[in-house]
Amino acid sequence: MSTIRIGNEQVSVEVSPLGSEMQSIVTADGQSWLWNGDAAFWGGRSPVLFPIVGKAPEDHVSVDGVRYPMGQHGFARRSEFALVGQGADFCRFELKSSPTTRAIYPFEFSLVLEHRVTGRAVTVTAEVSNIGDRPMPFGIGFHPAFVWPLPGCEGMAHSLVLDEGGEPELVRLSGGLVAAHKLPSPFKAGALTLEHGLFDADAMIFPEGAGAGVTYGAANRAVHFTWENLPNFAVWSKKDAPFVCLEPWHGMAAEVGGGDEIAARPYGEVLGPGASGRYSFRVELIG
Repeated sequence: MSTIRIGNEQVSVEVSPLGSEMQSIVTADGQSWLWNGDAAFWGGRSPVLFPIVGKAPEDHVSVDGVRYPMGQHGFARRSEFALVGQGADFCRFELKSSPTTRAIYPFEFSLVLEHRVTGRAVTVTAEVSNIGDRPMPFGIGFHPAFVWPLPGCEGMAHSLVLDEGGEPELVRLSGGLVAAHKLPSPFKAGALTLEHGLFDADAMIFPEGAGAGVTYGAANRAVHFTWENLPNFAVWSKKDAPFVCLEPWHGMAAEVGGGDEIAARPYGEVLGPGASGRYSFRVELIG
């Protein structure tokens, strides 16, 4: 599919109608900051997760006792969005409920994704609207992957530093589902040096969140990453892969031993008829 290019004299961004997924972030010096989607490691770049975050038991969710097939992270990332707005520095795509979506998620919804460039920052905003006549449960999350090492930082140690400090509790996945046992935080006084071994047991998930922002970077370059209305946070990479994902969520995978009712998933949202919710993240490029 043809991508939409937006930006200014400092930053250029490409967005695909497939999943309304950001494909690249390139600064004026020609440096790429977003992962390139090499399928040898992971084909994603910056998918939106909807109407669930993470896995469901046996890849099914239930609504009012009826089971529906639902793959990991939902269907939005593999759906074609319609372009509904565009300017030099922004684009807006929409996915609306259809017979295809209703066959696996029996709700009437609108999901609008906006990408906007301001200075050396990119803001991605999701607006979820319940356009049906009954309460609508769902999860929403973001999954952007940044290159590791950052441009010009080869051979340097990279770290995560939480804006608000702290040592948030960690949980891990078991068979793709959230294990109940809490683990000590890998952060020390709000800081964590990234090492590939941290991801030997899959993603690091912080169910109570990690504040509202984190700086990912090395000595001379960094990404200041912030989010709104997304209370859960995860960090993920694959074994020895040259990227790291910073993932703010509103909702998580089902718990080990839990049921498949979509309304009972941890930290999920429920919108009443006619209601909307907004969720966003911002990437500021430093250096």
